[in-house]
Amino acid sequence: MSERPTVLLLGGTGRTGRRVIDELTRRGARVRAIVRSKERLPAELRARPGLEVIEASLLALGAAELEQHVRGCDAVVSCLGHVMSWRGIFGAPRDLVAQAVARVRDAVRAVGPDRPVRFVLMTSVSVNRPGGLDTRRGAFERGFVAVLRALLPPPRDNQAAADVLFETVGADDPQLEWVVVRPDSLLEGDACAYTLHEGLVDSLFSPGQTTMQNIGRFAAELVTDDACWARWRGRMPVIVNQRVPELASHATA
Repeated sequence: MSERPTVLLLGGTGRTGRRVIDELTRRGARVRAIVRSKERLPAELRARPGLEVIEASLLALGAAELEQHVRGCDAVVSCLGHVMSWRGIFGAPRDLVAQAVARVRDAVRAVGPDRPVRFVLMTSVSVNRPGGLDTRRGAFERGFVAVLRALLPPPRDNQAAADVLFETVGADDPQLEWVVVRPDSLLEGDACAYTLHEGLVDSLFSPGQTTMQNIGRFAAELVTDDACWARWRGRMPVIVNQRVPELASHATA
């Protein structure tokens, strides 16, 4: 990764996306943020050196336009999600995130980068690893999640977006590498010590907590730190705030 990577950011006006912009620009990265309205970004962020704001609807961009935005990027970070309102949950497009991931995948392949582009997908702990690897989730929780996906588009979309990466890209694609980041209950607040885990940590009915600033910090580390990327490439880490009895920041369980 170059000393000053170029990052395409999707969903930059959301609460998590703003934190990613903050962390990336503080580290000197160049950020291209595709947003529907730049006015939704705080003025302080809009003035950050290295930030280019592109006003557009991602799904409305033509293939050539999206390829142009992807061209020259070292990484893509998606913080896209559904607004928690009736329209945001049940309105179109119900597969926003999955469509976006597939379109970026196709754009990267069309551009044909000299080295793999890093794709960081922010999602949630409702997303399962393939092959039943999340063994902590018992039969009741698995059934509950299945019902949520059947009834609510956002959980179904989140799983479908992750499926695009590990089913159609895989672990050894020469043009695109990925990490799916799974935070637990999102909180406002400053960055604090956090831990990273291969699998699930808490029950859906007794969730852990993850501050949005910590998500931004981890996303920035994945983009800018080669060792961090090598550790989590092709994986789906769960990120949670460090609990008081835990001693080591960034521990791996």
